[in-house]
Amino acid sequence: MGNEKSVKNEKFVAYVSSYTMGDNYGIRIYDVDLKAGRMTEKELIEITNSSYLTISRNRKYLYSITDYGVEAYKILADGSLKMINGASINGMRGCYLSTDYEDRFLFVAGYHDGKITVLRLEADGSLGEIKEEIFHKGLGSIAERNFRPHVNCVKMTRDNKYLCAADLGMDHVKVYRLDHEKGTLKLADVIRSEQESAPRHLKFSKDGKYLYIVHELKNYIDVYTYEERHDNPYFEKIQTISTVNDYHAGGTAASALNFSYDFRYMVSSNAGDNSVVVYGINPKSGLLHKILCLPVSGDYPKDAAMFPDNRHVVSLNHESDSMTFFAADLKKGTLVMNGPEIKVPSPNCIIFHRLDEE
Repeated sequence: MGNEKSVKNEKFVAYVSSYTMGDNYGIRIYDVDLKAGRMTEKELIEITNSSYLTISRNRKYLYSITDYGVEAYKILADGSLKMINGASINGMRGCYLSTDYEDRFLFVAGYHDGKITVLRLEADGSLGEIKEEIFHKGLGSIAERNFRPHVNCVKMTRDNKYLCAADLGMDHVKVYRLDHEKGTLKLADVIRSEQESAPRHLKFSKDGKYLYIVHELKNYIDVYTYEERHDNPYFEKIQTISTVNDYHAGGTAASALNFSYDFRYMVSSNAGDNSVVVYGINPKSGLLHKILCLPVSGDYPKDAAMFPDNRHVVSLNHESDSMTFFAADLKKGTLVMNGPEIKVPSPNCIIFHRLDEE
């Protein structure tokens, strides 16, 4: 039946990041009601323009983008956050961040300056010194806003050997070999996307064998196999699948890319078309099949995610300052509005976090 049996008795909180035009609270913490498919505001965290969040692999710490760089928080037993410290990234404000699989380094993507920053992580979760700074260079097909370096996502391969950096402006993903002692990066490969497709976010399957890249301007996901051959990364494209219906709205930009809690489904969203798309994932082949693509009752969904029980979906609607909730029937391919929207100023990112039993 899905994942609902394994999680129905567990407790979750959700962390929602947002831009802070008009209020100072860039992170909101919600208690999650799995059965009802709803969330209740629990706590507000004062931080400027928390455009993206990530949780450490050991699930003890949360890291957030902020105007001057990044901030580190300890996750308390009830899901509340206690600030540890902050650090500069020596550049313009970042747009995405992630850790390696040993929680030794934090990687920050810079959309505005086309930069990758690597910071050391200390044993107590605090942010250490900058270990590496790399600026992407060049011009894309047209020397306009989108066609210069914009690093939009940075993610390690699950074998913890290579950092993949999606460059939305240059239409490629650069693959860097990580030096685990020094924290430095060396270019090992380039995955080239279609011209003017704008690779935005990327995710690796739970077993690490498949890479998924969502393309903002051409509204599709590319699926690649990944393996290491002769000490080098090797990627082979096996699928391209649209994020929209044939009759979608013009001016649409694919935005989100999230796995379900059990990695059986993938969720994306389409700003402009204002829709959410849910795919089933074939665990053997890694291939996606579209289950539904339906409206979100909000404007410009920047992020969307399945609740951990796979029975509900939440959409973060950036331009209408709202989160909207839906009951999802994945067998029938339907979404039904599930209660009123929750107002959130310019929401951008959501993460569900399971609370450990005391």
